[in-house]
Amino acid sequence: MNSDDLNSKIIAFFETIEKYYGCKTEVSEGLFSEMDDIDAELTTWNLSEFDLVRSAYRKNGLKFMMEGKNRYYEVSADKIINFKQPGRHKYEFIEQYSETVFRITKIRFHSKY
Repeated sequence: MNSDDLNSKIIAFFETIEKYYGCKTEVSEGLFSEMDDIDAELTTWNLSEFDLVRSAYRKNGLKFMMEGKNRYYEVSADKIINFKQPGRHKYEFIEQYSETVFRITKIRFHSKY
């Protein structure tokens, strides 16, 4: 996917994220070191759940943020190398922090629609 397509898809996601306000939101985050082989056994995972109440783009630091009660999660816009929608109300970002450090963020909204 070229960078213009990637940017367009990411912007479209965040321009329409308001439809998920008030929805239970699951954020699974994994750290891994082999881009060609995202092995669940070799990935460190974290899970957060919250009702999405707000989202924004933080220009200072180039971050996309999502917020719920007592929860705050950010994705580094300038580090995103992949974005996809693997299912209805499911999204995945992959960020690259160094040559061998990647973070995958899987977001699932429990939408009322």
